[in-house]
Amino acid sequence: MASNSIRLDQNLIEKATIIAKALDRTPPKQIEHWAKIGKLMEDNPDLPYEFVKQAIIAKAEREAGKLEAYDFG
Repeated sequence: MASNSIRLDQNLIEKATIIAKALDRTPPKQIEHWAKIGKLMEDNPDLPYEFVKQAIIAKAEREAGKLEAYDFG
């Protein structure tokens, strides 16, 4: 993946650094995560945050091959 340098508010970087440490991410990955969530929320304004969060988790589980078939019976 290509990367570019961008200027960010120092307060955002400090908050990302704290949260990143708590969630075992790097500060840039934390900011990417926030940007991803923000984009998804803007693209889907009627969906609640928890639904979007679970959709991201489900996608990651699918990509990791960890989904199980659901039995409707």
